[in-house]
Amino acid sequence: HVQLVESGGGSVQAGGSLRLSCAASGYTYRVYCMGWFRQAPGKEREGVAAFDSDGTTSYADSVKGRFTTSLDNADNILYLQMNGLEPEDTAMYYCTARGGACYTSPNEYKVWGQGTQVAVS
Repeated sequence: HVQLVESGGGSVQAGGSLRLSCAASGYTYRVYCMGWFRQAPGKEREGVAAFDSDGTTSYADSVKGRFTTSLDNADNILYLQMNGLEPEDTAMYYCTARGGACYTSPNEYKVWGQGTQVAVS
């Protein structure tokens, strides 16, 4: 099994920045894709960014140019650097991982962290 623990959320003003971290432990050698999803109250969980095992990254159109995801292979930590935050970015952010290719649907993922709250005013 793989365990994921997110951290780094908080409250910021519009235009500010936050960096989220997701520490992976357990059978991390089985992980080929790690990603970030978010869910705002009353809305469905949506993909934000993904990091594939070959180093390819992908982003939702709404965050392109503002968010960057990166992976520290040595410590198995996935980061999400969020700049230019907007009130629309307010949500619970979740880290996820799977043993195959990245998908945009949250239904393709079985392993999730507990989430970290981001609030932008």
